[in-house]
Amino acid sequence: MVWDDTPYIGEKGINLGVELQTMASNITKIMGQPNLSDFFPTLAWFDLQGVERNMKNVAKKRDQIFESIIEDRIKSNNKMSPDGILHEGNKDLLQILLDLEDQQDLNMTQVKALLSDFMIAGTETTTSLIEWAMANIMRNNKVMKKIQEELVEIVGLNNMVEESHLPKLQYLDATIKETFRLHPIAPILLPRVPSKDCVVGGYTIPKGCVIFLNVISIHRNPQCWDKPLEFKPERFLANEGTNKWDYNGNDLKFLPFGSGRRLCPCVPLAEKMQMLILASLLHSFDWSLPNAEEHDLSESFGITLKKTKPLIAIPYQRLPDASLYM
Repeated sequence: MVWDDTPYIGEKGINLGVELQTMASNITKIMGQPNLSDFFPTLAWFDLQGVERNMKNVAKKRDQIFESIIEDRIKSNNKMSPDGILHEGNKDLLQILLDLEDQQDLNMTQVKALLSDFMIAGTETTTSLIEWAMANIMRNNKVMKKIQEELVEIVGLNNMVEESHLPKLQYLDATIKETFRLHPIAPILLPRVPSKDCVVGGYTIPKGCVIFLNVISIHRNPQCWDKPLEFKPERFLANEGTNKWDYNGNDLKFLPFGSGRRLCPCVPLAEKMQMLILASLLHSFDWSLPNAEEHDLSESFGITLKKTKPLIAIPYQRLPDASLYM
């Protein structure tokens, strides 16, 4: 999704926001690309598709971006606190990792690796979900109206969305779940490898066999869901059935974050972030497509499920008090 925002420019004049977004997209693209060398190891030396070459290039670019961010932070810390001591309340994730590096609990390579994990597994997936949700909501006027009516009732037109409002936004929560059902961000979960032979559903799974779980097929299976290709948030409301829908993977018809011991560890954080971002966007603004644009929900399939054509949306002030936007 595209909207005006103040870019974060590093000391070297690099728009780090754009660079990070491009880097994260390139990494997920390479990770999801089929590689002949995986199937024919004898060909790996030739790197026929250039996967290894591209991987090294994007890794080098990633290191340059992170080094620039870390360098800017260290310089900023020296200016703010000459004695090198920062109060706990002023520390963010990057600062905590740098403190651990200073204490020799982490080295700089590990700091970069952790930052990369947060970027790819957190930021990239969250922005993709927000884009899919906004595209479906804007395409369904009834859904948009219900969400905004709920926001007016819970939040009010003279207030901004706060975290305390989130548990009460049931229809918005159902809309996000329906987005995950129809457009799971990880359409094929990360592979599993059994530690011993086992039988699942009558099928023998040998030890060491790599298993891929086709979540998008499960979420769109007509045997599991009524009219599975329709965007219908109501199916996740409590009065639509006896199931308590959540992201814990207890019901194998709906497991966007996986299930069991390999469940995504950041589900509680992701759930709050998605709700807060979407609620803020839909409460503070009305949205429309640019002139002559049509709704496009075509998918680009890979390790993550992305829109083929990025969503470009135009916001309009919705709240009567303009000072709330300051």
